[in-house]
Amino acid sequence: ILISLTCFMVNQLTKTVIPLVYCLIFIVGFSLNSVAAWIFLYVSSKKSFIVYLKNIVVADLLMSLTFPFKILADSEIAPPQLNTFVCRYSAVVFYTNMYIGIIFFGFIGFDRYYKIVKPLFTSFVHTVNYSKVVSIIIWLLLMLISLPNMILTNEITKENYSTKCIGLKSELGRQWHKASSYICTGIFWVVFLLLIIFYTSISKKIYSSYKKFRRNSDVTKRKTSRNIFSIMFVFVICFVPYHLCRIPYTVSQTSSQFNCQSERTLFYAKEFTLVLSAANVCLDPIIYFFLCLPFKEKLTLFQLGRKTEEKKKRKNTHQILKDLQSLKTP
Repeated sequence: ILISLTCFMVNQLTKTVIPLVYCLIFIVGFSLNSVAAWIFLYVSSKKSFIVYLKNIVVADLLMSLTFPFKILADSEIAPPQLNTFVCRYSAVVFYTNMYIGIIFFGFIGFDRYYKIVKPLFTSFVHTVNYSKVVSIIIWLLLMLISLPNMILTNEITKENYSTKCIGLKSELGRQWHKASSYICTGIFWVVFLLLIIFYTSISKKIYSSYKKFRRNSDVTKRKTSRNIFSIMFVFVICFVPYHLCRIPYTVSQTSSQFNCQSERTLFYAKEFTLVLSAANVCLDPIIYFFLCLPFKEKLTLFQLGRKTEEKKKRKNTHQILKDLQSLKTP
C-alpha cells in the first residue's frame, strides 16, 4: 500500500477554514460570473478575443458549480459517499475548466500580440470562425484528457468511500492521473511563458511608439497594455503557486518514496495554493470589465437603464400619492 493511502491528512484547518473560504469564493465568483454571462449574451462575437472571453466565462461558471460539492466533502457535513462523487466527477470538472480558462487566456495574449505588435499582419487565425473552431477543439481535447480520470476512478467499495481520491483509482487510473497532471502542468507553463513573451513584445512596441509620436492615440495603446497586464497579475497570484507544488504532490501520490510528513506538507501546500487558483473565478470578471470595451459599455448601459427605471417608478409613485392627496382634499 502506498503511504498516500494510509497517511492521515485531514485536520481542523482543512475541515473548517478552507471550506469557509470556498464558500466565500463560490458566492462571489458565481454571482459575478452569472452577471458576466448575462451581459455577454448581449455582446456580439464580432472579434476573436470576445469569443475567447465568452469561453472563459462558461469555464468559470462550470468551475464555480463544483465548489459546493468540495465544501460539503471537505467539511465532512455530507455522507462519505459524496467524496466518491467529488473524486470521480466534480474534481475532474474543476481541473478541466481551470485549464480551459488558462488556455483561452493564452489565445487572448496571442490575439492582442498580433493586433498591437503586428497590426498590418492579416491572417485567418484572427477570424471569428477560426476562433470558434479553436474553441471547440480546446474543449474536446481537455475533455479527452479528463474523461479517463472519471472512468478509471472505479475502485469504489463501501470500505473506501472516504479514502483519498488516489485510493479510488485503479492502477491504470493512477498512471493516467500522473500523466494528465504532467500534461496540464506543462500546458500552464507553456502558456505562462508565451504570455511573458507576448506582453514583453507589447510593452516594447508601445514604448517605442510613444517615443516616436507622443500622440494622444498612443495613450489608448498604453491603456490597452495596462489592462492586458492584469492577466499576468492573475496568473502570477492565482496559478503560479499551485503549479510550483503540483508535480511534487502528484509524485508523492503515486510513489512510496515519501514519508508521511513530506506527504502531509505537500498536501497542505496543494490545498492552500488550490484555493488561490479557485479565487481566479472572482478576478476574471474584473478583467472582462477592463479588457473588453463592449462588455464595459453594456454593463454601463444596463446600470443607466436600471437607474432610469427606478426614477420612473419613483416619479409614478409620487404622482399616485399626489393624486390620492388631491382626491382627499374637498
